[in-house]
Amino acid sequence: MVATLDDTKRSAIATKLADMKALQQLLIQNEQLFLKETNDSEISKRFQDMLNDDQKNLGILETVIVQYGVHGEPKDTIKEMVEKIGQLMQGSKLSLYEKVFQHELLKHQQVMSGLTVHKAAQKVGADVMLAIGPLNAINFENRAHQEQLKGVLEILGVRELTGQEADQGIWARVQDAMAAFSGVVGSVVTQNSDKQDLNIQDLIRLDHNKVNTLFTELLASNDPQKIQEYFGQIYKDLSAHAEAEEEVVYPRVRPFYGQNDTQELYDEQAEMKKMLDEIKAIDPSSSQFKDKIKQLMDVVGDHIRQEESTMFAAIRNNLSTQESEQLSTEFKAAKSKIAEKMAK
Repeated sequence: MVATLDDTKRSAIATKLADMKALQQLLIQNEQLFLKETNDSEISKRFQDMLNDDQKNLGILETVIVQYGVHGEPKDTIKEMVEKIGQLMQGSKLSLYEKVFQHELLKHQQVMSGLTVHKAAQKVGADVMLAIGPLNAINFENRAHQEQLKGVLEILGVRELTGQEADQGIWARVQDAMAAFSGVVGSVVTQNSDKQDLNIQDLIRLDHNKVNTLFTELLASNDPQKIQEYFGQIYKDLSAHAEAEEEVVYPRVRPFYGQNDTQELYDEQAEMKKMLDEIKAIDPSSSQFKDKIKQLMDVVGDHIRQEESTMFAAIRNNLSTQESEQLSTEFKAAKSKIAEKMAK
């Protein structure tokens, strides 16, 4: 069995990503409850918009976790916190103001977790940076949500303390803050805002970029142990990627991409799998190891070029945006199951 890059730092990031997923599910649950507890149309609209964003961002977060390729479980403390807050939100002990206040704190925790993962990735490896890249969109949107929640809290707080309506200029200030914030981060805040998931081309391209980065890191290393670990991650990522494509993507594109072109993709991956097994038997300290890696890179590179040019074009011309996103969801689910099976 080949060694993989599941070292202490990478495992810690995997745990943090699992923590974030647990919190993201709690945020969604909270917002669904808030919609039932308020009859204010303006506040309801903001909660509904946040809920739509958070449901989409859960899908993006799941994509990041699958792309990262290192399995993690939430910490026991996070599980306990999620359970306790969930019970408080369901009950009547807290007012709506107090519930939204706790929700804003959770948003802050989620933002800081996302930023921490991003900074940690810079220290661990370029492949990790690529894998967690989509997390930035979630971070920016959560920060934007915090600004909106401040306005909601002011209105709810004034009502609770005085029984009167707050100055509606609060919303104008929130909108000004949002506009300024959007100006800083540009289109990143709203990227994918109308999507339920990344499309299949984006998801496959993420895999391609990650494995190319791993190849680069392997060739730059002179440490046999590290070389073996990089190869282990390449072996794991390419195997899961290939099997998921063959299970989900290629059967779907064959009718419009063509029998011959689709079969060529299967054949290329069969050659790639054969080479992976051949390299696995070679001593990573030998000069032959990197020579074989370069040969594998050529095979993978040809395969990538075909997919990203002709296959991607065929998908754009024959599948709707919704169909492409659905295919992405199916590919992600298949790849996750395959990776779990490989880890056993």
